[in-house]
Amino acid sequence: MHLSREKLLEFVQPHLTKTRYEHTVRVTETALILANRFGANQELTEKAAILHDYAKYKPKEDMERWIISDRRLPKDLLNHHHELWHGPVAAVMLEKEIGLADSAIKSAIACHTSGKKNMSIMDKVVFLADYIEPGRGFSGVEEVRKTAESNLDQACLQALSNTIQFLTNKSRSVYPDTIHAYNDLLEIKNNSREENDGK
Repeated sequence: MHLSREKLLEFVQPHLTKTRYEHTVRVTETALILANRFGANQELTEKAAILHDYAKYKPKEDMERWIISDRRLPKDLLNHHHELWHGPVAAVMLEKEIGLADSAIKSAIACHTSGKKNMSIMDKVVFLADYIEPGRGFSGVEEVRKTAESNLDQACLQALSNTIQFLTNKSRSVYPDTIHAYNDLLEIKNNSREENDGK
């Protein structure tokens, strides 16, 4: 898949609402800033960011069919809010529709909403860019933006913590990958604190 930025944007635009397309452009710009800051591959990050919401408005029934029929998609997605489906489904859909083969791009698209354990730098960058892009205005986002200026892991940890609190306050289930991502980053934080204390 050797499509330019312009071609990829042209490809996703018809699948998105106007406001969601504008969100995608902002996520892409934010992801490139974060990639530059924290050392992720610029070209792959840009592609993942442009494609991340490709399946956002696919009919729920279509996404459900993909989850049931594709063995790579975790079946437990069906037990959680369909808002979580569009990332993992897009990763496999895009393989078929534009020949997306790069596993790093597919990973970043798949986990951009939920996070997961052992996220790569690019996974974290796309996840965080989606959370802090300039159009976002929800409670807690400013704090995460500030942290993202210097600490990628800590910013992702704050975003995950906010998401978990938001879901539990609404009595909604939390997808296991989100908890795994939170625990993983918390462990990294605690380990680095212990290392610093030991110096």
